[in-house]
Amino acid sequence: MSRTIKVLLAEDQSMVREALAALLGLEDDIEVVAQVARGDEVVAAAQAHGIDVALLDIEMPGMTGIEAAAQVHKALPDVRLVVLTTFGRPGYLRSAMEAGADAFLVKDAPAAQLAAAVRKVLAGERVIDPTLAAAALADGANPLTDREREVLRAAEDGSTNAELAAKLHLSQGTVRNYLSTAIQKLAVRNRAEAARLAREKGWL
Repeated sequence: MSRTIKVLLAEDQSMVREALAALLGLEDDIEVVAQVARGDEVVAAAQAHGIDVALLDIEMPGMTGIEAAAQVHKALPDVRLVVLTTFGRPGYLRSAMEAGADAFLVKDAPAAQLAAAVRKVLAGERVIDPTLAAAALADGANPLTDREREVLRAAEDGSTNAELAAKLHLSQGTVRNYLSTAIQKLAVRNRAEAARLAREKGWL
């Protein structure tokens, strides 16, 4: 008899999490042994339950699924990582792969496809949603530096340059330079458009 695959499910929406757990539980060789609703609870749960595969939603409180994937990859390199997303943003795919993810799928994929992905990553394969893979190639790499992304993220709430400078412990001139460069790179008119486009691409 084949070994049961132990799975951790990280998803902040309880209804979605329970539905995924129920669907995976129908598979003879897969058992959901842990469920968490926050990204910053993933590593501890993974260590406590000796899991084989972690299924991680991207948008979670405490820490994103991509950040959690990077932590699990570092702490438990043998654990396979499947990142799930509601939003097919190409930049997320690139970030997930850089974090050590073995698979990247959209949440509305059929249950059989998700179960197959769990088995494939455990066998050492990579599984990537083909539509997202094509979009990521078409979009190219994230043109923004870490600092530019940090300043754009902070500017999303409409903060002034002075407020951003205080928040990020930078000078107002430095904040202005980062925002100006980001706007130029993204070929938009202002910081609001820059933040919106970067968010849509999955670059923030």
